[in-house]
Amino acid sequence: QVQLVESGGGLVQAGGSLRLSCAASGRTFSSYTMGWFRQAPGKEREFVAAISWSGTTYYADSVKGRFTISRDNAKNTVFLQMNSLEPEDTAVYYCAARRSIVVATTRNEYGYWGQGTQVTVSS
Repeated sequence: QVQLVESGGGLVQAGGSLRLSCAASGRTFSSYTMGWFRQAPGKEREFVAAISWSGTTYYADSVKGRFTISRDNAKNTVFLQMNSLEPEDTAVYYCAARRSIVVATTRNEYGYWGQGTQVTVSS
């Protein structure tokens, strides 16, 4: 069982940066694939980024080059550094965990979710 708690969301102007954190419980964090998803009002939850146990990263095309996912296995934490933010990035951001070393980019392949943190980018 894994419990996830996100933090770091907030209000930022377009072009600004935010760093999201996700603290995970559990002794086997390092063997989980971790992901970030987001959901804007009236839209489906969509994949943003994922990182494997070994540090291999994957990104949605819409954030590639602007967002960076990383993890600190010693601290059971995964991060999402978001730069050059755009109003279209406004959403609730969710941390997710997948009990597999195989990385996935679809929502239904992740079994554990955090409560979400709001990111609002003003124009």
